[in-house]
Amino acid sequence: MTKHLLFIHGKDGSSQGFKVQFLRRLYPDLLAPDFPGDFWQRMARLEQVSGDSPGWTMIGSSMGGLMAAVFACQHPGQVDRLVLLAPALAFIDLAQTPLPPSDTPAVIYHGQQDEMVPLERTRQVAEQLFPNLQFHVVNATHDLNPLMDAIDWPALLGAPRPGLPGDQP
Repeated sequence: MTKHLLFIHGKDGSSQGFKVQFLRRLYPDLLAPDFPGDFWQRMARLEQVSGDSPGWTMIGSSMGGLMAAVFACQHPGQVDRLVLLAPALAFIDLAQTPLPPSDTPAVIYHGQQDEMVPLERTRQVAEQLFPNLQFHVVNATHDLNPLMDAIDWPALLGAPRPGLPGDQP
């Protein structure tokens, strides 16, 4: 099965942000499109990008983490792994937008000094949605940029691989 690696930026981010540039050095075939608009417009774009293809590993930052989480819950079997960086899970009301739990393995990194996304509320929502969860509280603020180098990406995502002909999402 083809593996697809997708980065989903945050609300004010872009496909040219620090995290994307960092990850592209390790994974040149990383997909990182821009996601404009409000949350639901961005989700429609995510559905367009991912199509019906299985085998996704999604890395989401802030709002992008919330998008990846919602997508994994709504599309069982399509996402193999989630890596969520300070995901904005605290801002979804599961009573208003009910989501089924997902058995997708999820790894979250969240800063103790995060001034944008509340840590404990994020943990509560993550525990409700992802029974297969690793939640790492780190000494960082919301952007987590200084942490990128400290994460063992090959262990988390698999060894970097060269792009292969015809290996397109």
